[in-house]
Amino acid sequence: MSSSERRAAIEAKKAKLEQMRQARQIRTQQRVSGAADTPPPRVIDRVDLDNMIEGILGPGSGIGTPLRSGSPAPNHLASSASGRVSQASSLPPEHSSPRPSNTVSTGTGGPDSVLDREITPRYLPDLVDVQQEIFEFPEKARTIKYEKQIQTMEIETEAPEAVEEKIRQQVIMQQHLDAERAAYEKALEEESKKLDEEIEEEVRELSEEERIAFFADPKVLDFIDDSTKIFHRVLNDRYNYMSDYTQGADTGGDDNVGRRVKRVCEFWSERYGKNRSITDVDWSPKFPELTVASYNKNHAALNEPAGVVAVWNTHSVERPEFVFHSPSDVLSVLFSPFHSNLIFGGTYSGQILLWDNRSKHLPVLKTPLSAAGHTHPVYAIQMVGTQNAHNLITSSTDGTVCSWLVDMLAQPQETLELIHAGHNKTGEVAITALDFPNNETTTFWVGTEEGNVYQANRYDRAGAKAGLNQYDMYKGHAGPVMGLHFHPLAGPVDLSDLFLTCSVDWTVKLWRAKSLSKPSTAPHGIAPLYSFEEADDYVYDVKWHPQHPAMFGSVDGSGKFDLWNLNTDTEVPVVSTSVGSGRALNKLEWNKDGRHVALGGSEGRLFVYDIGELGVSRGESEWLEMQKALAGIQQPNGVDGR
Repeated sequence: MSSSERRAAIEAKKAKLEQMRQARQIRTQQRVSGAADTPPPRVIDRVDLDNMIEGILGPGSGIGTPLRSGSPAPNHLASSASGRVSQASSLPPEHSSPRPSNTVSTGTGGPDSVLDREITPRYLPDLVDVQQEIFEFPEKARTIKYEKQIQTMEIETEAPEAVEEKIRQQVIMQQHLDAERAAYEKALEEESKKLDEEIEEEVRELSEEERIAFFADPKVLDFIDDSTKIFHRVLNDRYNYMSDYTQGADTGGDDNVGRRVKRVCEFWSERYGKNRSITDVDWSPKFPELTVASYNKNHAALNEPAGVVAVWNTHSVERPEFVFHSPSDVLSVLFSPFHSNLIFGGTYSGQILLWDNRSKHLPVLKTPLSAAGHTHPVYAIQMVGTQNAHNLITSSTDGTVCSWLVDMLAQPQETLELIHAGHNKTGEVAITALDFPNNETTTFWVGTEEGNVYQANRYDRAGAKAGLNQYDMYKGHAGPVMGLHFHPLAGPVDLSDLFLTCSVDWTVKLWRAKSLSKPSTAPHGIAPLYSFEEADDYVYDVKWHPQHPAMFGSVDGSGKFDLWNLNTDTEVPVVSTSVGSGRALNKLEWNKDGRHVALGGSEGRLFVYDIGELGVSRGESEWLEMQKALAGIQQPNGVDGR
């Protein structure tokens, strides 16, 4: 039975019980007030009574079954002494005679259990006229008997009071449920109202003081910084998502396509590059898209840091990935080849600084300003050694070369003073450039302000002492040496004894390093193998290509980037490109594969160029051609290059 049907049945039973209560109340009032006029008892039809009881107890209760023969008769008959009176009950009704009606009272004695019923009189037939004596016997106590079916139904059927109690409990339970539902709905409404108020509070317009405090929060600044970096990388992704690979590449037409260089990007930030010049550049050894640039002082902004180091990403040109500060101009910078998070810098004051991109803007380590280290500008910085044993080598214009452990910059591990006895006023050698040949950690070459190049040793070794080699002087430049670079050891032929230098005398010179086992035979110094004199201004830097044996690049004060290939031509560069607005270019650096070159300008702009097919080596034939080109170069008369 469903709940609705059960509820309807309960309501119907409640209505019938109310009708019975009203009927009983009426009967009670009639019995109490009926002593005076004594109205005749109301006759209840048997069918009505049965229907009423069945409405309470349910159908099938057995009510309405005629009284059994065991029930007492409605009237006692007079019997004779001889006992023949009982024969009269077997006579047919037509022989019976009418008798006065009697009222039979049945029940348990309670007023509510009395059922008044008018019993139909029974008729007795006429008897034989015999003499008999009639006695009046007292009426015996009557026993009320019910059928088994009626008793069973009374046990199975609940009393009206129990039904009312259950109904009352159900009503109370329903009231509790309604109250709980109302409380829950009220709580939901309050919660919804509270959320609306919170949302309204969140989207309200911030005041000026709140806005300033919000943007001054370091956590907010870090979040904005990291998020915008990712945003800029996505925007600067140059991959062509609309490429149609079903169409063949257009390769015809221009024969000069492979002989051109293409600008990839330009890094510039007004905040960090305005009124500053780039003093040095370097590429990350682990992440090919990262390049670092060092900047000198901005004389128009005294409140800004004197030196700045910025790490740029070729996938995000609008802003640098990291920015580091220095208390002095940063003149040289270097990515650690063994720790991708570390960056070293040499400053104008002579300090060596170490930055970690996992920290903030300030250096995590720095050398003291004392006589134990450098006290003059540091223009050259280089890492030598292996992963497990390496040193940072730095040099300054006071002629001091220091060796440092990267995790201890409190004092140098080694200090070497380069002194030349032939100098008139002072014996110090002002170092402006320094480089080690490949796979060499002891012997190195330095370029000086006077224009000469010297070979020096860190330690005493066979045939040479620690310090400057007094007898071998590479003499050829008429001005300070701005760049010095040895040939990379990257092919089948060992050309690591070749090195290039550039100077403010507008020239680039090619040299062959003298073997230490052979004594010098040049009374006036060692001359260069060749001099490249196509520059239009000071030549500020020169670097060998890392993969191509005959290629190198140079930058000058006119803003030109010249790309040379000795296998093609030794008189003019294969490509000469004007970079930027024509301002001077101070530094250049090739990336690991030699396809890209970073060019640092005097106006604070960093350019990245792609040389395309020009830097692709054809294999061993390129090295053989390079040997032939070197053999064909004529040395100047009267100078011994060996």
